[in-house]
Amino acid sequence: MECPVPAVKFEQVRWTDERAVALQRILEEDLYSRYAHHLRPGPRRDAALRALAVDPSDVLATVLAVSDDTASVAHAALRSLNGEWEVKRVVVLESERGRGVASLLMGEIEAIAERGGAFRVILQTGDRQPEAVALYSKLGYTRIPVYEPYASAIPFSFCFEKRLR
Repeated sequence: MECPVPAVKFEQVRWTDERAVALQRILEEDLYSRYAHHLRPGPRRDAALRALAVDPSDVLATVLAVSDDTASVAHAALRSLNGEWEVKRVVVLESERGRGVASLLMGEIEAIAERGGAFRVILQTGDRQPEAVALYSKLGYTRIPVYEPYASAIPFSFCFEKRLR
């Protein structure tokens, strides 16, 4: 039996909004547990962390999905990367997964990018995130070659694009 899609509204906030930061931390904890074997101290780890870092001045939009009870249940952002619109830090609270929140949030992010003049959005995920790969494929994203800064620092990345126009 499918769960009904929850009623959520979208709110654009600063990258540093405390609710956004809380969701970013949840995602980081999840990613560190999945990729701990790649994140042993040393030059490889340092390069990966630099590649994954987001400079707040590059962020074009940060979006929260907010439930009826005003709880922030999901987060995604867009940043400028070498002239591209890159989707970053997509996370949905575990309690809300499997209900369509991520699809709705990605639709909102794509609409913001298109209104901003983007012809496509790109994103990077990893080999230990099969649910993310499945989501992006379901939403019409196609695999592309791994791009910088990930190609040299995190070659096991999976990169995707979605044409908006």
